[in-house]
Amino acid sequence: MPKKDTVTITDNATGKTMECPVLHGVHGVPVVDIQGLYKNLGYFTHDPGFTTTSSCESRITYIDGDEGVLLYRGYPIEQLAEKSSYLEVCYLLLYGELPTPTQWQDFEARIRKHTMVHEDGRHFLRGYRRGAHPMGMLVGLTGAMSTFYHATLDVGNPEHRNRSAMRVIAKMPTLAAFIYKHGVGQPYVYPNNKLSFVENFLNMMFSVPAEEYVPDPVAVKALELMLILHADHEQNASTSTVRLAGSSGANPYACIAGGVATLWGPAHGGANEAVIKMLHAIGDAKEIPKYIARAKDKNDSFRLMGFGHRVYKNFDPRAKLIRKACYELLDKLDASEQPIFEIALQLEKIALEDEYFISRKLYPNVDFYSGIILSALNIPLSMFTVMFAMGRSVGWISQWMEMMGEPNQRIGRPRQIYSGAAKRDYIAIKERD
Repeated sequence: MPKKDTVTITDNATGKTMECPVLHGVHGVPVVDIQGLYKNLGYFTHDPGFTTTSSCESRITYIDGDEGVLLYRGYPIEQLAEKSSYLEVCYLLLYGELPTPTQWQDFEARIRKHTMVHEDGRHFLRGYRRGAHPMGMLVGLTGAMSTFYHATLDVGNPEHRNRSAMRVIAKMPTLAAFIYKHGVGQPYVYPNNKLSFVENFLNMMFSVPAEEYVPDPVAVKALELMLILHADHEQNASTSTVRLAGSSGANPYACIAGGVATLWGPAHGGANEAVIKMLHAIGDAKEIPKYIARAKDKNDSFRLMGFGHRVYKNFDPRAKLIRKACYELLDKLDASEQPIFEIALQLEKIALEDEYFISRKLYPNVDFYSGIILSALNIPLSMFTVMFAMGRSVGWISQWMEMMGEPNQRIGRPRQIYSGAAKRDYIAIKERD
């Protein structure tokens, strides 16, 4: 439990005062607990976007945007990216500690057990037109999982919650690959549990029955790193949606579907897709100076996508890690043959050297590099946010499990400032002017 101080709030109009506890977490700024504000002084607070409001107490992820720090369960993202795997990070986020050898063997076995999806679930895909957006399909398929596992949907049962978590982590890659195959008209490829988590996903995505497919180790490494870096990111919009939905007692698949839907928004999960669209719009490296000039023009609405970050005011620690993997992948794939990669690398060089970008701390962020990686892997633009959702699914289910395990968990109920019409009486239609 965080240590407590107090701060006094005074209502100058009435002279009333109240003492509010000040909570101190392990890291981060102190937080004023204002739960008694309405009862004691008759006020609510107004915080659009909840940007200065702590909505929960969590032990999962910590971000220091000013210092460029990201911790999963206390472990620096740099160490996990170098030494861990995505599946081990999943275990860490879910249970709070790195697994022992025995725990790891059991966890891997449980994940392998749940990689298949019910055949009737696969048939859901037939209901979507060929050009349906993959994220719309993922929202539907994720929510539909609840109709297959209704026997283990008691959210008050820890074992049911744990089994749901296993299913979400294990089945999300299968759903993503099936969605892709549906879009391109190829046969669905079932999971191969002899492969690693990432190898299995790439095999389901890109293999066909007529030919042997061997995932490229460089591609596997790049994608694994990307999944690790996207696994969780504190109380962002989609995670907050999952928690808010979960606070009503909704089943975990419905909650995760809500997270997927929120992630679909271009202001949240669509950033890496926007990077590639921008690179295609520039079209030629010779056009870069024109777009740089537009980015610097405060009267021009054009913005360079993938530079700077709302949370990280100095640098995005994830970008430093993924940059190396991005370069290794481009070298392996001979990226010089693809013009957008040349444009991307020149943009990166300018951003790291130009005083305009340096002074404003507009450094390339994780979305800049992840967009390039996904494009280099020949993953379609429409699938980019699905890839994000696949990586973030463990963060969503971990946050949901943490919340459901809290003894005093309450349904979310934000307040508002009402600015509509004042109270008035109904007038019969024949009496209206």
